[in-house]
Amino acid sequence: MKTLPAQLTPFIRSDALGALLAQTLGFPDQENSLADLGRLTGVSAPVVHREVSRLVETSILLDRQVGRNRMVRANRDHPLFTHMHAIIMATYGPVPVLQEIFTDVIGVDQLYIYGSWAARFTGEAGPYPNDLDVLTIGDTSQRVLSAKAATASHQLGITVNITRLTIEQWESDTPSPFVQTLRSHPLVQVI
Repeated sequence: MKTLPAQLTPFIRSDALGALLAQTLGFPDQENSLADLGRLTGVSAPVVHREVSRLVETSILLDRQVGRNRMVRANRDHPLFTHMHAIIMATYGPVPVLQEIFTDVIGVDQLYIYGSWAARFTGEAGPYPNDLDVLTIGDTSQRVLSAKAATASHQLGITVNITRLTIEQWESDTPSPFVQTLRSHPLVQVI
């Protein structure tokens, strides 16, 4: 079966490759096993093995054996690392970066990306997103959310806008027009 090119970065062969690059180039000081990469990205083991092997062959990733595990990390010395990092962080970086930033935030019950980025991620054609729209469901203070948005904007190199809804607003039997619109358009679940 032929894999369609990714809508976020049409020059990347697949969304699976984009997710693997985001997890490795996005966190260049982390070393992951192939099993960890599969778990973190949701990419199947055979695809992880095949794509990582290609990336190691081209020196984009470095690998080493630790017992039975093949450990990989980004090659910061690759001549294109800075450029690849910037592109991947702006396109595939939002999910892993937001997961890391919001892991320990109390009061965020659910976290989604919506808007044009979510539309491109789910395969809808269109222009590249100018920003990243994030929806939090819970009762975290707006001050905390604004600080997290600033951190995410800095790491991703794209403006991150956060909207907060309470659980009651999100699960209401008579949702607001905004919630109805959100529900009828692509959402990418982060947490």
